[in-house]
Amino acid sequence: MKLHATREALDANDADLSGSVFCNVNLSGVSFHDTNMADLSIRDASLSGTRISNANLSGVQISDCNLDGMMIDGVPLADMIRAYQSSQKG
Repeated sequence: MKLHATREALDANDADLSGSVFCNVNLSGVSFHDTNMADLSIRDASLSGTRISNANLSGVQISDCNLDGMMIDGVPLADMIRAYQSSQKG
């Protein structure tokens, strides 16, 4: 299925969209529940304001990203990084 220059809500339930490619797509306000996103690649995307809960993030790698204001379990990531860097110095 190809969707080009379309502005329409998509309701996918019990669907296999593996191998799909989304390019220049606005997914703001979208919800993912009980979704397998293993081996997902996200590049040049805005995830600001995103909330992730009850998710398996094992093996997730984050690089070259703006992490300003990012929180993990209510703790600012910047504080975690500073604490880690301090522990490595001494």
